[in-house]
Amino acid sequence: MKVTMGGNPVTLEGTLPSVGSRIPSFTVTAADLSGVSQSEMKGKTVFLTVPSVDTPVCDTEVRRFNQEAAALDGVTVNVISMDLPFAQARWCGAAGIGAVKLYSDYNGQSFGKAFGVLIKELGLLARAAFVADADGIIRYVQVVPEVTNEPNYDEILAAVKNL
Repeated sequence: MKVTMGGNPVTLEGTLPSVGSRIPSFTVTAADLSGVSQSEMKGKTVFLTVPSVDTPVCDTEVRRFNQEAAALDGVTVNVISMDLPFAQARWCGAAGIGAVKLYSDYNGQSFGKAFGVLIKELGLLARAAFVADADGIIRYVQVVPEVTNEPNYDEILAAVKNL
């Protein structure tokens, strides 16, 4: 898959999982600096990757999914970025974010590599969405071709509602 950032091609490391595959193994860091693995994220799940919550497009995306998450019965929305957990917590407090869970992939880039969205040149995550069912099977994948663009919200939400 070709991905650009600001029109410049970037290299994605790792392997992008396909629809029908099991959620790959990964560990991310929670706000309290504890490690959280895929086995702890059971049930209907959405994983959103963003470069940094401190950027305008990421801010818009996370706020939108924070609003939508309240209406997604039985679905957990996890936002993963390379921001440090301290910065994520500060941003969530300032933005009034509470319906989605934020995790950091700064320590080892486990999620980025497992999901094929780690931007080699920048050490950031590409903008992407993965929807998994309660059995941990990926049912939808969207990688935004231009990292500075917003995702297709309607497609992601339709995939979640079809679980």
